[in-house]
Amino acid sequence: YVVNVIEVREDQIRSGIIEYDTGNVVFYVKYDALLLRPFVNEVLDATVTQCNTQGFFAFVGPLRIFVSKHNMPEDMFHGFDSERSAWVSDDKEVVISSLCGVRLKIKGRTVEQGNITAIGSIKDNYLGLIDDGGGENGEQ
Repeated sequence: YVVNVIEVREDQIRSGIIEYDTGNVVFYVKYDALLLRPFVNEVLDATVTQCNTQGFFAFVGPLRIFVSKHNMPEDMFHGFDSERSAWVSDDKEVVISSLCGVRLKIKGRTVEQGNITAIGSIKDNYLGLIDDGGGENGEQ
């Protein structure tokens, strides 16, 4: 998945070849680009954008990741707080809501033309909430 084309040098663009049946011209170009290619079992840091009763959605660049309540630790399975629209652990120490940072593991991915999505998990060790979204000036 190409996120951004960084550089196209003019000396790396070859002459075009005309396709006579369509009238299109094909150019061979070498370029430098920033890519995103998530792998299954890769651990990523993501930003939560939406929480609902089934789980939450998070983004890593253009990659949209859904984490189901079944892929959360057991102490969060019944912890959806509809008033705050957040997932709360049984001991109330972990609150996952919009704009929070989470560390998650990719369990599956789907790549379609122009769209990339994934299923994630925060059930393993060292995964879960890493930033409460308050920023550096959150406490005053």
